[in-house]
Amino acid sequence: MNQFGNKFRLSIWGESHGPQIGILLDGVPAGIPLAISDFEEDLARRRSGGLGTTPRREADMPQLLSGIYQGHTTGAPLAIAFENNNTRSQDYPDPAHCRPSHADRTAMVRFAGYNDPRGGGHFSGRLTAGLVAAGVVAKKILPATVSFTTRLTEIGGCTDPDRFDDILREATSSHDSVGGIVECRIKGIPAGWGDPFFDSVESLVAHLLFAVPGVKGVEFGAGFNAARHRGSENNDRIIDAQGTTATNHAGGIDGGITNGNELIVRVAFKPTASIAQPQETFNFSSGRIEPLTIRGRHDACIALRGAVVVEAVVAIALADLRC
Repeated sequence: MNQFGNKFRLSIWGESHGPQIGILLDGVPAGIPLAISDFEEDLARRRSGGLGTTPRREADMPQLLSGIYQGHTTGAPLAIAFENNNTRSQDYPDPAHCRPSHADRTAMVRFAGYNDPRGGGHFSGRLTAGLVAAGVVAKKILPATVSFTTRLTEIGGCTDPDRFDDILREATSSHDSVGGIVECRIKGIPAGWGDPFFDSVESLVAHLLFAVPGVKGVEFGAGFNAARHRGSENNDRIIDAQGTTATNHAGGIDGGITNGNELIVRVAFKPTASIAQPQETFNFSSGRIEPLTIRGRHDACIALRGAVVVEAVVAIALADLRC
């Protein structure tokens, strides 16, 4: 389904080349100050225009359709919409010649061919504009002590930020793409949020992160690296009555519940599947393997604009835990 949350609930809607995309938020407390200008900073971080991002430019001016009155939330469902204006549907001529590593074929099977294939339709990263908007609202729900630091730590297997631009230029010039890793750190979360097992902090945060198009891996704290160490090396010793630990290999979570330390999550984005290199792939119209050259406008590295989306969905999950 296209819904998430219990007390802070969101429903995402729209397609990449439809007239609008949007998000509906239920459970937003009344009385929160909210204006169009509040969304600009995070939406600007998601916009294209930089090296390695798609030439498709959308204004992404949010329309607040309900749940707002005289500059404050009303407690009613908050509906936020974005217009799609810069579309080129002619770049997607044959939906039956499915693009490798896209949802083209699975969507065709799941919805019996009635899905909108243009630009990926409902599966497109375009819909993450709504997630970013929801993240702006979620941050307003969280305590003022909570702060986010999100950065790109790796591109194309390289961890040296001074080389990122060169890697992006090379991938673009060769009509290829690269993956990346985003790290999000959150300070100021009180101890005691979350539950064991199915509603653990890791479960809820990872659930939302894996809903972001292109995400293929999520780890908390030391993550997979913890499996390479002994317990004597990985255990976080408690050093004061506030629960502060000497290390933070757990990433701020013990037993599915926040422990008061910094929450650390890293997210792996796959290389953008839409590349301009010719690829041999099956054509369901002709019944043959044929060359396919993907047209359209695409990011060389989706992790670039995905960083703010990661931050937004972590905020959404925390807001649902907090409410």
